[in-house]
Amino acid sequence: MAIERMCVLGEVSRAGWYRYRSAEQDGGRDAELRAEVRKIALEWPCYGRRRVARELRDRGWMVNRKHVQHWMREDGLRCVQKRAFRVTTDSGHGWPVYLNLAAEMTRTGRDQRWVADIT
Repeated sequence: MAIERMCVLGEVSRAGWYRYRSAEQDGGRDAELRAEVRKIALEWPCYGRRRVARELRDRGWMVNRKHVQHWMREDGLRCVQKRAFRVTTDSGHGWPVYLNLAAEMTRTGRDQRWVADIT
């Protein structure tokens, strides 16, 4: 009853009041947890939200992967994947190399040059 009166006097909804109160109580915990997320993401740059959440659980934190995803997105922490370089072109073949005749053409209207590549 007293909270309802305070909310009416302060022109605040009850849901807003409780949201503010819970955020005030969990503020310190969230800051510590967020710092831990940053530390894990910098220690393991290839970890995404699921692996970071798993690592936090292994370290004793109770955390939801969606919260981890939200914090990582806000802090700009991205999973960096190392991709293997693969050579896809064999330029050392013994076949003849033909000139690009389409590069020398000058167009004077529409539908004058159509190009296809069968490699």
